Amino acid sequence: MAGGRASLIGFPVADAEEMPDIAANSLAIAFGDFRRGYLVVDRAGVRVLRDPFTAKPYVLFYTTKRVGGGVQDFDAIKVLKFAAS
Repeated sequence: MAGGRASLIGFPVADAEEMPDIAANSLAIAFGDFRRGYLVVDRAGVRVLRDPFTAKPYVLFYTTKRVGGGVQDFDAIKVLKFAAS
């Protein structure tokens, strides 16, 4: 449909520049339910470290936040491997 969102058998399509190009033995296409298959862990809170000694007379602040993630359900996401023709 002109002007509509791209879809594949009713599922939305997203283009990720981080995926490799289509070539022999490349894993260039992933399909699945990424909400069910991948879990993002976001720890609550931000840590702030005050450093009044390094750059006198200024005060430096270092902030850190812990985040992570990983595959939760390997059956929810499938990756297509291309073969040499």
